[in-house]
Amino acid sequence: MSTDAAGPGGSPAPAGTAGDSRGFDLDRPWRIGDRVAVRPEPFGALLYHFGTRRLSFLKNTTVLEVVRSLAEHPTARSACAAAGVGAAALPAYERALATLAESQMITERAAP
Repeated sequence: MSTDAAGPGGSPAPAGTAGDSRGFDLDRPWRIGDRVAVRPEPFGALLYHFGTRRLSFLKNTTVLEVVRSLAEHPTARSACAAAGVGAAALPAYERALATLAESQMITERAAP
């Protein structure tokens, strides 16, 4: 099973995934899941969850930069800002992060 968290410039999240970001809060702290491996690729990265056996494709290097830096920032919004994501592009990144959260690739962490 695959989850496509392409982000801007890539394909939108497929039907049936967390393309709807209503359950995702950019103002909360997030991190890559403990059971998730990230493999960089020329197009972005592959994420594999060892618990669910799900595979996600990040088809955008900025999405990869955001995901990798989530644990270093107090919120997902600040991780996006640090990666250069502007206000106009933020909704697309929020949808990509929501997809990754629903598939357990990223998880909410305790606030600092």
